Amino acid sequence: MAAGYAELLRTRHAARLLTGTLVGRLPNATGHIAIVLFTRAEGGSYSLAGVLAAVYGLATAVGQPLLGRAVDLYGQPRVMLPAAVLSGLGMALLAVVGIDPLPAAYAAVLVAGVCTPPLEGGLRALWPSVLKREDRVHTAYALDAVAQEVMFTVGPLLVTLLVAAWSEAAALLVINAVGVLGALSVVVSGPSRAWRSAPREAHWLGALRSPGLLALLGSLFFVGLALGSITVAALAYAEGHGGDTVYGVVMAALGFGALAGGIAYGARQWAGPPERRLVALVALLALGYLPLALAPGVAGMTALSALSGLFLAPVLACAFVVVDRHAPRGTVTEAFSWVVTTFGVGAAVGTAAAGPAVERGGDPAGFAVAGVSGLVALLVLLATRRVLAVPGRTRAVGQAAENDRNGAVEPGFRAGRQA
Repeated sequence: MAAGYAELLRTRHAARLLTGTLVGRLPNATGHIAIVLFTRAEGGSYSLAGVLAAVYGLATAVGQPLLGRAVDLYGQPRVMLPAAVLSGLGMALLAVVGIDPLPAAYAAVLVAGVCTPPLEGGLRALWPSVLKREDRVHTAYALDAVAQEVMFTVGPLLVTLLVAAWSEAAALLVINAVGVLGALSVVVSGPSRAWRSAPREAHWLGALRSPGLLALLGSLFFVGLALGSITVAALAYAEGHGGDTVYGVVMAALGFGALAGGIAYGARQWAGPPERRLVALVALLALGYLPLALAPGVAGMTALSALSGLFLAPVLACAFVVVDRHAPRGTVTEAFSWVVTTFGVGAAVGTAAAGPAVERGGDPAGFAVAGVSGLVALLVLLATRRVLAVPGRTRAVGQAAENDRNGAVEPGFRAGRQA
């Protein structure tokens, strides 16, 4: 298992691109928490903190596919580095000006969110040209999904440490400065500078004109909704079973399950169409979410949380392969960015839906939102299985991938081309 990951990371540029992308995405992983802590430190209410964090999240959701399309048109360095700098400056403005005047605070988080660089989509577009082999790219997608779990666990902890050591404003400044450095590390690399999207057909819908991609996004929306609802339901559960420590244990178990599942999934090669495999994985994910509604004691809840997280990273890793197969020519970065947006919006909706559910039906009702959402995600895939079964960019067996003029990449990838 470890040998496959070690071989991948020894590939030239692979470790640098993965590390740079994770570091560059730290502001996005911690932005909502840093904004809430800063607003409260400035004397703002929880309501104001929540609204500012929501503006940042929605702005990020809007900006990702727009910037992803720009990357496909103009290349990674011309878009990602200026975007990272502008996003960092937006957060710096918030740290310096504070929440008074309030319009300036809203403008700052809006700029920071809209300009968040699409590093996730950019990395996934680069993998085929860097790794050259289909099996390695599939492993990289799994490693990418696992790394996300680590980042979203370590990132909030880093913010709290910076706040404890200095201040909330310092946390905003440091996290975003580090994020710019991460983006810089990616865009000055050889693969990023050389990468060019495949020629694209001019169409205002861009990647969204693919029926298969739309079907996938519909399913991932509900996967995100399930995950967002678990966050709120777990918080409510913890209040009745021991407080913040229990919340940390439950969420850590969820992350550990995703980590273990992602590592195991990426360690082996999978035969057959990824679309069919995705249906099975989402079904297992839904089955893992349903028992959470039992809301047992802390030990049982911890075990169920670990089980529920087991198939999250495999679902995401498999979905990345499906995205690459269905994204129209020349839209791969935009397509991957739509995945980020859809998942994020789904998580936000899940957070909003779980609150009323908990108030009306207690902890089990909050977790039931996750179970039902998982089932709906599965139903979406089953209802659209015909369009998902037909990749949007099929080619004859043996035809070279667009991003590989020498034919070194195995069939199945069209993530770009080298200049």
